[in-house]
Amino acid sequence: MAHQARLNTAVESVTRASRNINLPTKDGRVQSVSEVFGQNVFSLKEMSIMLPKPVFKSFTQQLKGGYSMDKVTADAIAHAVKVWSIGKGATHFTHWFQPLNDSTAEKHDAFLTLKSNYANGFEEVTAIDTFSGSQLLQSEPDASSFPSGGMRTTFEARGYTVWDTKSPMFVQEGPHGTTILYIPSVFISYNGEALDEKSVLLRSSEVVSKATLDFLHLIEAADDEENPRTKYVYSTLGTEQEFFFIDRALYTLRPDLKIAGRTLVGGLPPRHQQLEDHYFGKIPTRVLAAISECEFELAKLGVPIKTRHNEVAPAQFEVAPIFEEAMLAVDHNLLTMDVLHRVAHRHKLKVLFHEKPFKGVNGSGKHCNWSMSTNHGVNLLEPTHTPETNYRFLLFLVAILKGVLDHGDLLRSGIASASNDHRLGAHEAPPGIISVFLGSHLSEVLDAVEEGRPVRRSAEGSIKNVRVEGTVLDLKMAALPSIARDLTDRNRTSPFAFTGNKFEFRAVGSKQSPSFPVALLNSSVASALQEVNASLRKQKGDKIVCSTEDQLVVIREFIKKTKAIRFEGDNYSEAWLQEAASRGLPNITKSTEAFSRLLKPSNADMLKRLGVFSDAELHSRFHILSEKYTKDVTIEAETLLTMSVQQILPAAYQYRRDLAESAAAMKQIGVEASPEITLLNELTPLVASLQKNTNELKQTLADTDSISDPIHLASATGDKVIPVMNTVRTLADQLESIVSDKLWPLPKYTELFFNI
Repeated sequence: MAHQARLNTAVESVTRASRNINLPTKDGRVQSVSEVFGQNVFSLKEMSIMLPKPVFKSFTQQLKGGYSMDKVTADAIAHAVKVWSIGKGATHFTHWFQPLNDSTAEKHDAFLTLKSNYANGFEEVTAIDTFSGSQLLQSEPDASSFPSGGMRTTFEARGYTVWDTKSPMFVQEGPHGTTILYIPSVFISYNGEALDEKSVLLRSSEVVSKATLDFLHLIEAADDEENPRTKYVYSTLGTEQEFFFIDRALYTLRPDLKIAGRTLVGGLPPRHQQLEDHYFGKIPTRVLAAISECEFELAKLGVPIKTRHNEVAPAQFEVAPIFEEAMLAVDHNLLTMDVLHRVAHRHKLKVLFHEKPFKGVNGSGKHCNWSMSTNHGVNLLEPTHTPETNYRFLLFLVAILKGVLDHGDLLRSGIASASNDHRLGAHEAPPGIISVFLGSHLSEVLDAVEEGRPVRRSAEGSIKNVRVEGTVLDLKMAALPSIARDLTDRNRTSPFAFTGNKFEFRAVGSKQSPSFPVALLNSSVASALQEVNASLRKQKGDKIVCSTEDQLVVIREFIKKTKAIRFEGDNYSEAWLQEAASRGLPNITKSTEAFSRLLKPSNADMLKRLGVFSDAELHSRFHILSEKYTKDVTIEAETLLTMSVQQILPAAYQYRRDLAESAAAMKQIGVEASPEITLLNELTPLVASLQKNTNELKQTLADTDSISDPIHLASATGDKVIPVMNTVRTLADQLESIVSDKLWPLPKYTELFFNI
């Protein structure tokens, strides 16, 4: 039966009719993405049209901070967005927030209200659509039903979602022509503690913005018309989202994928990624259709998807946006994941965001490209063609190095999870050692500045002349043009690499929200900037701003302090493990160890001092991460146990019975049965061993279940349950390679990889 289902799915995947979609047209042609971009977003431009000028002015002042929204403004915005969204077919609204479960949450409330009028002693009920300022500003979900790490209990259920005014409202189209108004929000407890990912991101953005602004005001001259001082600084983010697409029908036949998000058993086919022919290869037709439709849906939501391509592993892909302000970029990444999920279903595909859905091939990450920009559009990580004299850049650079050096283990805790453990350090993702790659040119610049000597231009490689974007390569082919080369190469083994004018935090997991790791990065940099600022003030003395000599002294001071975090080599090598240890850089290989770094005094004190976390919120986050780790591993183990008992072992028993019956029949007619007997002798110990280890897995789960302390339980789950799971998987994969294909109950990697 299972084999027939696999066959039917394979046939259907090549005979199924393609999905047709009708794109909007204008003047007889399909509209371009730029024409529909943001049409479902209640943007500032839309607000300026629909709101009275005094109200719009009041709202924009509130966005800049220092003003609380009054009732008149809230009611006016609520009325305007109600009219706008109902005009687009909206029937409901929802406060859209990010609870501490790597997902988003929403509760839909109708605009519908019943109004009663009494005439002649009778009640007359009229249905009307209403939406008030108070409904816009906040809602009240059940705080006890979301992860809280002990801050909320069942009898302390009150919590609030509060509109994040810096993230625009939007409408999403649902089934049957329905539309819903989404109000991006934060989620807090009755006592004001953060119960979501977004609150701490907003706090961290404010502290890194203030620290950066203080830094700029120490080195910038006073205002003048040609060179006004910086008024506002914000972190920018671009998230490269990796994922797998597989046939949805095959997905339904894999209990492990449905329950755990990854395959718990399965061996590699003879061909997978070793030919290196999938990366940047031709995108399969069905996948291209799905991604194209997804891009169009996202464009209407104002999400600027720029790039799409095949990734390294078969059936693996990536989409990446244009960089935006970090707070908005996080919202847009979560929208991207949601839209990919929904659109994939329309094309009979399933999107997998797990960091390691398939053993033996590359897993998926969410590379977070981070920088800081000013209100003048200046990227503070732009080195220009002479970074050695760009002291603003160098000061900001060494502050980032100091932040990563001081709090690298904190950054490691921000990307720790049971799922990301399968990916980190597996020769497709950075290891558990946090270091920084700058590239040969910037490394030479820092060394030259520290030593007070000219930069050796040989570090740039063989060049003809210098351009702002980098050097020029001569391709030695007359028919081809020269190309601009960046000042730095790329190091894909580095967890935190400088890539031209930004840092790429490569270690972030594909299915996690970027909010938490970016909040920790913002906080680490803010703390280091405060230290740099203190040194600048000391050097400045009574002067209005720091002189170039003052700046150079501080740059050299922090170059010396941060040498240990810089590494230009292969992060996968054994030699780096030894060198990192000699530098005092921790190698955190397990999530359970990484979680504890949240409460390390130097990290906890910094986060509390900056006001990004309270003590209660930090302990809450630690407990949530630990409990989620235990639950994730336990769910996987119980799923594997069920699959082994109910599917894999029965298939092996059946095949063994078939071989035994065949051998007996051969002997009865006097035919040599050695092939069957040889295979039986190979199969039987594997079956016995799998049965034994399956029972051991069951017992180990029972033993760990008796541990009451959640922190001890998380450690025991990782140390005891996972090794037995790995043994069960190894044996099951060996059986898959032996048992007759028609008896194997699960779609194999060959089908999952190549039936899209």
